[in-house]
Amino acid sequence: MEAWKDFKKGNWCESIDVRDFIQTNYRPYEGDDAFLAAATGRTKTLLAIYEDLLARERENNGVLSVDTEKVSSLLSYKPGYVDRENEIIFGLQTEHPLERGVNPFGGIRMARAACEAYGYKLSQKIEDNFEYKTTHNDGVFRVYTDEMRKLRKYGILTGLPDAYGRGRIIGDYRRVALYGTDRLIAEKKKDFEALAHKYMDEENIRLREEVFRQVDFLGKLTQMAAAYGDDISRPAENAREAIQWTYYAYLGAIKEQNGAAESFGRTSTFFDIYIERDIANGLLDEISAQELIDQLVLKLRLNRQLRTPEYNELFAGDPTWVTESIGGMGKDGRTLVTRTSFRILHTLYNLKASPEPNLTVLWSDKLPEAFKKFCARVSIDTSSIQYESDELMRPVYGDDYGIACCVSAMEIGKQMQFFGARCNLAKVLLMSINGGRDEMTGQRVAFEMPPLTGKLAYDEVLDRYHKYIDWLADTYVNTMNIIHYMHDKYAYEKLQMALHDTKVERLMAFGAAGISVAADSLSAIKYASVTPVTDETGLIVDYVTEGEFPKYGNDDDRVDSIAKHLTEYFYNALCRTPCYRGAKHTLSLLTITSNVVYGKKTGATPCGRKKCEPFAPGANPLHNREHSGALASLNSVAKLSYCDCRDGISNTFGIVPSTLGKDIETRTANLAAILDGYFVQGGHHININVYNKEMLLDAHAHPEKYPNLTIRVSGYAVRFCVLSKAHREEVLKRTFFENM
Repeated sequence: MEAWKDFKKGNWCESIDVRDFIQTNYRPYEGDDAFLAAATGRTKTLLAIYEDLLARERENNGVLSVDTEKVSSLLSYKPGYVDRENEIIFGLQTEHPLERGVNPFGGIRMARAACEAYGYKLSQKIEDNFEYKTTHNDGVFRVYTDEMRKLRKYGILTGLPDAYGRGRIIGDYRRVALYGTDRLIAEKKKDFEALAHKYMDEENIRLREEVFRQVDFLGKLTQMAAAYGDDISRPAENAREAIQWTYYAYLGAIKEQNGAAESFGRTSTFFDIYIERDIANGLLDEISAQELIDQLVLKLRLNRQLRTPEYNELFAGDPTWVTESIGGMGKDGRTLVTRTSFRILHTLYNLKASPEPNLTVLWSDKLPEAFKKFCARVSIDTSSIQYESDELMRPVYGDDYGIACCVSAMEIGKQMQFFGARCNLAKVLLMSINGGRDEMTGQRVAFEMPPLTGKLAYDEVLDRYHKYIDWLADTYVNTMNIIHYMHDKYAYEKLQMALHDTKVERLMAFGAAGISVAADSLSAIKYASVTPVTDETGLIVDYVTEGEFPKYGNDDDRVDSIAKHLTEYFYNALCRTPCYRGAKHTLSLLTITSNVVYGKKTGATPCGRKKCEPFAPGANPLHNREHSGALASLNSVAKLSYCDCRDGISNTFGIVPSTLGKDIETRTANLAAILDGYFVQGGHHININVYNKEMLLDAHAHPEKYPNLTIRVSGYAVRFCVLSKAHREEVLKRTFFENM
């Protein structure tokens, strides 16, 4: 085939195997960034239009416009453009840039509320069409138990995807470029027929219907691309087509699903194969190669979903988590860094700093030194990159995995993930001391035990805490089972799952918030003197803590071991209840920006944190309790075991530039060394923010002066100016290290 000319043949020719294509054809790059090119005039024109749209969006309360007349899907809209004359990568979610579509399959009430929150009214046509339809949200609330409703109401489980698309499913969008939709449809039809010869139990019937729908949506994707003048039924024949075909597949996914997180996957090394072939054949030069990547990234930055204000409280900054995973090492010892790994990071200069796409470097101490230094310099200049340990994830997921949402790994096209927000471990501790009552309202949430009185004894509290964790874990798993059963039934991701193997392995992602609050509180009970304070009804509403106690974040095993124990215990408790469709349990220590909401819903804690104060983000120590410097803080987080947290351990790290050194060369070398050290000792994830606090304070007071100021918050990045006042204030309370 002409499309595969000059490619080395392999197993990828006979079966759908993108990894084999990459391993057979890519060329590792161990040089520096000297080859990179600036943005072209066409790209600069598009960037100016995009920045004007962003400014108008901010002025319009964060939403530029909403198409309330159509239900978003692949064929709902006519082709849309930013500036047809200057675009070389095409495709918008709706007909106009930054216009948001309506996707009511998650829940018609949420779609209606989101429209009304921004001054729009959902069309009567859509209202009428969904009057007799069951949405995902309808199905979930029909089946929820009273206990599950209480966990949700009182903030013990928060951010459950029971009213919107679940997200965190990474379609292998590269398959469309490599094979074309005709080949993908033919392979799915073979799988459909094979399922006809198996016993028709519930799982096989369901899978057969799902494959039928997958084929249907691959056909719709072909039609969507044809409206832009492109024939994606055939494989891509050059680099522009490979990027465009891949983007069409992703665009179809975000038109179909209002997912909480719609990651892009791991594409840069794949694209590099096509780009290098075109350069060798004289079809591209470095300027035009960079232009392709710049324009792709601009399109990814245009991704928008329609969300309610309540959703934005949990996931502040309007994130879409268009996560692209970059670098890493192959199982054969070769680096997967290519020139396009540099090119995609270089967009943070050509297009200015931005939170999207969520650029994620898969770090290994074995990465080429020049690439390490380039990454460190980009982090210092933009605070727009996060890092995850390839050495931890590659042995589990192979060398063709991607990161979904913030920190969650899965093998692309082979695994998918059910996810469900996170539980409030600090609140469960308070509830266990209160004998099953909610400390904020006094309402009974869990099984009853006598509240603890007098000075708290560590062993007694821990034993009781374990009992309530066991109860919570069972209820949490069953809540997730309901959510994902109903999502499969009423809001199934046809296109994304069409870009997976038919027999896919499923992961179930659970989350925990408040690990540092719980660990410090138990440390206070163990090493200091803690006495509960009750109100007139006997409800424990505060604590008197006397004496010193070790605090998580200072490389002190006395308290770090408590955090590690709680993580291990909770994960094992979750595993005792089976997951829907045989999914494997995974756990994350990740809060997104809901650490602020969790704090508002949680009373005073034994560690001295006051009622309603924010939690620390993710697995971070509580604000400003890291008194032993930057490295000690990193050491504490690195002790948490990835074996217990394969959905990820989020660590957000802030440091002032002068702490890294006096000049950019020294700072770059030192930051790369910090990353090497953190990951070598077992750290999983880290966000890097390099800022002087004075600048953040000025941005807080005058956000209009800093429209592009990007800051990483908890597994993702946001524009600081679009955070709410409460979220900006929480960021300002975080530690920005001034000493190592």
